[in-house]
Amino acid sequence: MAGRMVVGSAALAGLVRPASAPDPAGGHRVLPVRPELTGLLPNRGLRRGSTVAVGVGRHRHSGTTSLLLALLAEASRAGSWCAVVGIPTFGAGAAAEAGIVLDRLALVPQPGPDWPTVVAALIDGVDVVVTAVPSTVSASVADRLAARARQRGSVLVPYGRWDGADVTLQVVRGIWQGLGAGRGRLRRREVTISARGRGAAARPKELTVWLPGAETTRVIPRSAPVGRPETALRVVASA
Repeated sequence: MAGRMVVGSAALAGLVRPASAPDPAGGHRVLPVRPELTGLLPNRGLRRGSTVAVGVGRHRHSGTTSLLLALLAEASRAGSWCAVVGIPTFGAGAAAEAGIVLDRLALVPQPGPDWPTVVAALIDGVDVVVTAVPSTVSASVADRLAARARQRGSVLVPYGRWDGADVTLQVVRGIWQGLGAGRGRLRRREVTISARGRGAAARPKELTVWLPGAETTRVIPRSAPVGRPETALRVVASA
C-alpha cells in the first residue's frame, strides 16, 4: 500500500493510540538509525522525547529529503510508526525504496490552519513525527510541541528552521554520481551533513555519506581541518 493518507480529524483520531496505551516499540528509549548516521546523534539514534530538526537545504534538490528518509528507515523497519506532515512532495515510492514500511507510515500532506493540532495529535500516538515548519509558527507553539514530544516519548523531526532543537542536521554540500560522459543514470549522492545542538550535541560534527546508502559501508576517519572543533568522518561504500 502507498502509506496511509490521513484526511480529517476522524481519520486522525482513528490512527493514534491513547497516551496511556502501551509503547508499541517495547519501551526502547532510543530508536535506531542507519549505521552511517549514528555518529551525528548523541545517543547514536533517535532518543524518545527529543527534537531532531532537519534544516532546509541551501539549494533545491540538496539531498534533504534523502536525509529525512534515511532517518526514518531503521526505526520503521524495527516496528515504529512514522508520520510526515505538510510535505506534499514526500513520495511513498521513495519511502519504500529507502526501507520505510508503508503500513506504518501516515501522510498528512496538507494539514491546513490546524497544523499545531494535527502535529500534537500525532505526537500522542506516533513514534516519529516529521513535519514541515510553517513560516508563521510562533516560538510558543514550537515550545509546546517540543514539550509534548518529551512528555509522550515521541521523536519530533521539524523540517525547517526550529530554534531550540536538541540536534539540528543540515546537508551542506553534495555531489551526484552515476552519470558518465554526458549520459547515464543518477544513482546516489555523496552528501556532507553537519550536526549541531545542545547538551551532548553541543560539539559540532560533520559526516560525508552516500544517500541512498550502500547496503554495506565502512567508515574511514579523516583528519579535521586545523582550528575546527568537530570530528570529521567519511563514509564510503565497501568493496
